[in-house]
Amino acid sequence: MLGSRAMTHMVGTGPGGRHSELARCSVLGYHGNVLYDKYVRPCRPVTDYRTRWSGIQRHHLQDAIPFAQAREEILGILKGKVVVGHSIYNDFEVLDVLHPGHMVRDTCTMRLLSRLAGFPSERCTSLKILATRLLNRKIQVSQTQGHCSVEDALASLDLYKLVEGEWESERVQQCELKDDDAAPREPSVASSNHYMQDEYWPDDVIPDSQ
Repeated sequence: MLGSRAMTHMVGTGPGGRHSELARCSVLGYHGNVLYDKYVRPCRPVTDYRTRWSGIQRHHLQDAIPFAQAREEILGILKGKVVVGHSIYNDFEVLDVLHPGHMVRDTCTMRLLSRLAGFPSERCTSLKILATRLLNRKIQVSQTQGHCSVEDALASLDLYKLVEGEWESERVQQCELKDDDAAPREPSVASSNHYMQDEYWPDDVIPDSQ
């Protein structure tokens, strides 16, 4: 199976812009080629473009495709693929996507990456910090144009590749220890307890200075 890396950017709708809706989605192939990168028109009027984080401005959504169309296109790309992402549950949440849990690789909770970066294994470290420490790459540096979803997607994919062999071997060993007949089937993944609402990026939870 080929892997894909998905990254979404969200805008706020509803009172105070507290409801997150998809405004841009980028999907890369395993080798970093861009499979999908489109602006998406939210279902409800935008009340907060969140430009500082999303990079989205009003003109980006003028000719954007409807959410339902974008979702169908994205689902077609991700179907049957292992999906790599950083806090990928946030992306699945805003896309309203169910994806098999065993086909998800979240670099936010990948303990091997935290260990390589010098953090406790259980720490959920931001993509920006991991990219700086492990890839020697600066991302999310603009204070006015927001984050680039393609750049973020590539960083997450490259982080995964750093530990791909060890991580996949570990997963195989864990599966072999389970009794396939007795073990419950791993559920599809659509959301998680660390869905961050307005705190879209782990930077807001874990300061860069740490």
